Amino acid sequence: MKTFETRGPVYRERNYVVRRTAELADFIKRVKQGRYIVIFAPRQTGKTTFFRWALDALANEEIPYFPIQLDFEEYRTFSPSDFYDYLCKDIRKEIKNVFEKRGEEISDNLRQFLENAKITNHVSMREFFEDLANLLIGNVDSQMTPLTQRVVIIIDEFDGVPQTVVSNFLHSLRRIYLSDIASRCPFSLGLVGVKSITQLNYDRSISPFNIHDEFALPNFTLEQVQELLGQYTDAVGQPFAAEVITTLHKQTAGQPFLVNRLAQILTEELDLPKTERIDMTHFSEAHTRLLREQNTNTQHLLTNIRKNPRFETILMEIVSYDRGVEFNLHNEYIDELVTYGVISEGADGMCEIVNPIYQYCIMRAFQPLINGLEREYFPEDIETDFLDYLAADGQIRLQSLLDNFQDFIARAGYRILQVPETPKEFVGQYLLFAYLEQFVRLVRGRMYLEVPTGRGRTDLLILHNTRKYIVETKIWEGERSYAAGKQQLAAYMRLEGAAEGYYIVFDHRKNPIPRTETEVVEGFTIRNYVIPVVQEPPSRRT
Repeated sequence: MKTFETRGPVYRERNYVVRRTAELADFIKRVKQGRYIVIFAPRQTGKTTFFRWALDALANEEIPYFPIQLDFEEYRTFSPSDFYDYLCKDIRKEIKNVFEKRGEEISDNLRQFLENAKITNHVSMREFFEDLANLLIGNVDSQMTPLTQRVVIIIDEFDGVPQTVVSNFLHSLRRIYLSDIASRCPFSLGLVGVKSITQLNYDRSISPFNIHDEFALPNFTLEQVQELLGQYTDAVGQPFAAEVITTLHKQTAGQPFLVNRLAQILTEELDLPKTERIDMTHFSEAHTRLLREQNTNTQHLLTNIRKNPRFETILMEIVSYDRGVEFNLHNEYIDELVTYGVISEGADGMCEIVNPIYQYCIMRAFQPLINGLEREYFPEDIETDFLDYLAADGQIRLQSLLDNFQDFIARAGYRILQVPETPKEFVGQYLLFAYLEQFVRLVRGRMYLEVPTGRGRTDLLILHNTRKYIVETKIWEGERSYAAGKQQLAAYMRLEGAAEGYYIVFDHRKNPIPRTETEVVEGFTIRNYVIPVVQEPPSRRT
């Protein structure tokens, strides 16, 4: 029985797969044109699987391609001599593997060449490929002319190339590329990794590899997610509700690991009867499991965003302000966050978090474990706790809960500035997130980010007893932005079929004006809060 795979390469015979037909056709077309292609994308996006499929596809082409797959992951700490020595051994082994797969005999000349060949530097590597091209002669064409096989090399984990050799290595590849295409070896080349060519170290010189053709391997589209889950339904007979598929795609933005991991939880770990349709209740449980577990994908994410203190400010600027952060790859911080797969360019040319699951994990990562104010969520003179905000009929009294949060911020005053390891600009969002998360956990509800990850807004969707509650948060940026946020919330309530909407704006101005008002916007009742955030302790205020 096939499964959804999250631990390595995907195989058609034993896994449910997204075929990526259009992407493969595009890549093969570029190979036929003799391009030197680079793809640098975050880990666990399916790069290795894709290029293995590409090499398999080339084997079925009428033109005699000779595909070689290499992996530089183990080369990172090698000296130049060790690097070229092992490179030569790996190439020889791959050439023999190709002949074995084809069931063909290696010619005596080629066998002798491989036994004696040595690669000691970038120049001898180029000469090795020149000799190899002359020895890889295939059958004859209709005019009885010998056909030189077109060598295609895919190098996985290319950013494992030792820094001491990378510049000269690429210089030699560039010289090969600029040679006569009829005798060029390798005819086409694919470099696969995480860091881009521009991020590799060339001793502060300009990259010599300015001849490359960039290839983008995108996340799964909604149609591809439908195809993937449809394969499971066809095989097992268990259907997915349409809303589950669209929500799964929206939450993951098609990130391959996250798509397969959610599918894995839904079809294997929830242990549902195969006769039962997978609906939104099941999805909500699977989604919560994913957010709370440790997996390699989110661990990579969190490790990377903690590498630099500047990342927190940039990421919170993206999600908190309408003005956002310009998508500028010339900025080293933006470039690095893109490399890690954390942010991408929105349709408006601004940065956005790549999917709501990552945004949720980022909020959790930067949120202090203990903010020091938990015991002050409720007034001392009133005996109340979170459970008092759950009505007898099982519905959440969210307005009263948020009214209390507003009062809590006012009671805490300047002490919110003392929340540990928290930028003061974003302390309001962190406290609200922690406050609601604690409540939702106690009442056995679900809470997650449910909006497209555009800038300037964080919408929390709370699910409890099949009822949806939406809380949108922003930072004050003026009356126009405040009014626009209400329209955004109303539109989102319509999209989600939510009965209650709450709009919380944190005001960091020196003389903020608190507001609490309920109004009807486009037929939806919205409770608005403008909550002042104290700027400094009283002793430092004029």
